[in-house]
Amino acid sequence: MQRTFAPLVAAAVVVAGCATNPATGERQFSLISEGQEIQMGLQADPSIIASMGLDPDSGRQRYVREMGMRLARVSERPNLPWTFRVIDDPVVNAFAVPGGHIYVTRGILAHLNSDAELAAVLGHEIAHVTARHSVTQMSRQQLAQIGLVVGTVVKPELARYAGIASQGLGLLFLKYGRDDESQADELGLRYMRRGGYDVRRMPEVYTLLDRVSQASGGGRVPEWLATHPNPANRRGSIERQIAALPAESLGRVVNRDAYLRRIDGVVFGDNPRDGFFKGTEFFHPELRFRFAFPSGWATQNQRQAVIGISPQQDAIVALTLSEQATPEAAARAFFSQQGVRGSPGRGSIHGLAAAGGSFTALTEDSTVLAGQVAFVAYDGRVFQLLAYGPQARWSAYARAAEQSIGSFDRLTDPTLLAVQPWQVQVVTIPQGMTIEDFGRRYPGPVPVATVALVNNVAAATRFSSGTLLKRVVGQPLP
Repeated sequence: MQRTFAPLVAAAVVVAGCATNPATGERQFSLISEGQEIQMGLQADPSIIASMGLDPDSGRQRYVREMGMRLARVSERPNLPWTFRVIDDPVVNAFAVPGGHIYVTRGILAHLNSDAELAAVLGHEIAHVTARHSVTQMSRQQLAQIGLVVGTVVKPELARYAGIASQGLGLLFLKYGRDDESQADELGLRYMRRGGYDVRRMPEVYTLLDRVSQASGGGRVPEWLATHPNPANRRGSIERQIAALPAESLGRVVNRDAYLRRIDGVVFGDNPRDGFFKGTEFFHPELRFRFAFPSGWATQNQRQAVIGISPQQDAIVALTLSEQATPEAAARAFFSQQGVRGSPGRGSIHGLAAAGGSFTALTEDSTVLAGQVAFVAYDGRVFQLLAYGPQARWSAYARAAEQSIGSFDRLTDPTLLAVQPWQVQVVTIPQGMTIEDFGRRYPGPVPVATVALVNNVAAATRFSSGTLLKRVVGQPLP
């Protein structure tokens, strides 16, 4: 009986979970109902906004929302609670989560060059939702987990591995396969046609992504390519599909100039107002503080934390904001956590009231950590300065961690307080010129190759008088 139980359960689930998808017309396996799909998206949306932030420009938000809704209404699932948001992130990226939540970054807006190109991006992401690509993947994982649970009934010693099989189910980190990508391209093309956009602009998006990837020198590729595999024949496939369409159905809407005027002034690259590094020292002009990480450590500025990681990746220093009203309350809450041992005390850091101390902590897998924590009151906020690593190796890091925590101080340098982000500026050229000529006539903080990249052209491309072109303006960091 045990040998037949798992296949019977799996077969019953497959039968119950198959339905015809209205967008693809295919029978599709899913353990997740539309109501559950919508709820997943509604739960994920606030977390995405909190962790990544929204572009503060209400005009751009409204523009992307209105275009997205026009395309969503001509899809096969127009009644989903669609939302379209511009994320305050410099990377070239766009993504969707189940239930109709679509996100594009200000980074990809800065690199696109027409309404039609943006429609291609939005249509592609809408297609992932209408085709239910994410929920199909999650259903398959759930089925695998059901099989694993059944297996543990048959063979109990496998139970300790069950948690491993369940890891990695993150909405933002599901990678689409080649077939899903081809299908999303095809459906995106369909939605562009229905919306009246010129589908001949769609291949230009793939050219842009390839150029951004090449400009990275094999390093940091566009995030869209990280979550959307880009087969070498992808552009060719789309071009063949477009070539097979009747000329009258290709769409006419491009709106290059109107698009460029809408993204005029968008922040380009990292925004130093959200904090920036000079070496391993971190400065935050808006919150008016400075903080030094240990020398030689890798650092990263995230929306909700600034972190440093040791070269051996076995120790961390992190700066975050506490939810508590005072350093004492924050310290009490920290040291009262289950598994944490230590005795908090009061003190000051550069004249700022502080509380904290050394601690040890026992993790769920019985690893013993050691570290130091301080909570500092400054400018109406309480900052948490946390450093820790395995207790067996903590003595090698304790001194550097103590110095790092003790470095927290007010930022008073007027030059650092006044830094501003780079921006995209749209210029009407007064005469015919190449991008190289344009870069010389309108110099900025980025090389001509970057100017060519944001305009999605080769540096030698020539433009006629009156053409709108993008440049990047701003001052280098002091």
